[in-house]
Amino acid sequence: MYIPKHYQGKDKDEAIAFMQRFNFGIIVTTIELSPVATHLPFVISEKDADIVITSHFAKANEQWKQLESNESLVIFSEPHAYISPKHYDKKENVPTWNYISIHAYGKARIIADEAELFGVLESMMENFEPAYKEQWDSLSTDYKSKMAKGIVAFEIRVSKLESKEKLSQNKKENERKSIIESLSKSEHSTEKLIGEYMQNNEVNSLK
Repeated sequence: MYIPKHYQGKDKDEAIAFMQRFNFGIIVTTIELSPVATHLPFVISEKDADIVITSHFAKANEQWKQLESNESLVIFSEPHAYISPKHYDKKENVPTWNYISIHAYGKARIIADEAELFGVLESMMENFEPAYKEQWDSLSTDYKSKMAKGIVAFEIRVSKLESKEKLSQNKKENERKSIIESLSKSEHSTEKLIGEYMQNNEVNSLK
């Protein structure tokens, strides 16, 4: 991912928090030199100081068959906003787009052990619907085993993390304030979120 210096995300903990918040991402691999992508929910955690990303494919999705032979790229990107040149002091300006995106690279490991696979599923329950765990525990072992045979779980230990925060850092303070004010009044939730991230970036830059 092309990241100009002033858009470089610097904080690992902030990157993890972003991935955990916007955890429906895209996993990209290659099959015979062609890119293949699947949209999946992910669980992001830390183990032994490594960032670990886990999820599962439907077994019918053949992308998993090449998973361990290639490096994987998982993309997390959610809030974004159109930025009008009306916010800038000079007329010689053009529209742009503000956004945050994180690219996580690493080698995947397929989880074949049933007990470990159930651990992945239960960690997803804890992240997305803790109340469902009680229902899951009441299901028969036979039923859960049949369900498990229809999926392929995996984990990726992240070897490289790219974080881009394009939040008008290259603009004047009064221009950024104008953008933040406009975004905060937007009816679109993604635009409001970018406004919030811009405001937090302003606060952090003063520390």
